[in-house]
Amino acid sequence: MRAGLWNRIRDNLWPRMGMRRYSLYLRKRVMRLSASPHAIAAGVASGAAVSMLPLIGVHFVLGFVLAFATRGNMIAAAIGTAWGNPLTFPFFFAASYAVGDWLTGGGGVNASEVAELEATGAQLSNGLFSGGLHAIWPTFKTMLVGGLPLAVLVYGVFYVVVRLVVTRFRTLRQARLARKRDLENPVQSSTN
Repeated sequence: MRAGLWNRIRDNLWPRMGMRRYSLYLRKRVMRLSASPHAIAAGVASGAAVSMLPLIGVHFVLGFVLAFATRGNMIAAAIGTAWGNPLTFPFFFAASYAVGDWLTGGGGVNASEVAELEATGAQLSNGLFSGGLHAIWPTFKTMLVGGLPLAVLVYGVFYVVVRLVVTRFRTLRQARLARKRDLENPVQSSTN
C-alpha cells in the first residue's frame, strides 16, 4: 500500500518513532561503533560541521571528506549529518546569513535590497533558476562566508563533547563488565 503524500512528507520531517527516541537511537548507535574515541568524535563533528553550510545535497559527501581528512569514522560522519535536518536548517541558514553579513561588513537588509529581494522573489516564483544563478548568488555567498566559522565552532564543540561522552561510556562499560565477570567467577578474582 502506498503512503499518501502527507504521510511521506511527515516521515521526512519527523521520524515515526519520535524525536526523543530517534536521538536516543543515534546516541546508542554512535556509542556502539568499534572505533577509537577520536575517530568517533571526529566523524560526528565532521557531519555536524558540514550541516552548517548552505550546501544541501552534498552534506554526506562533505562530511565523509572532512572525516577522512581528520581520520574520523565514516559511519559517525553520516550520523553527525543528522544534526542538519528540515527542522534545524532554517536556524542554521539564518545564523549563517547573519554571521556572513557581519563578516562582509553588510548592514543587514536595506530598502534597495528589499526591492531587489522582491524582484528576485517574483523571479523565483517562475522557478529557482529562472533568473539565473546571479539572482541567488549574493545571498548564497553571504551564507557560505558565515557558515564557515560556524562550522569550525560546531566541529570543536561536537568533537570535545562526543569524545568525552564516548570515553566515559567505555570506561563505565569496562567497569560494569569487570564487576559482572567477578560475580560469575569469584574464585578466580580472589586469587588474582
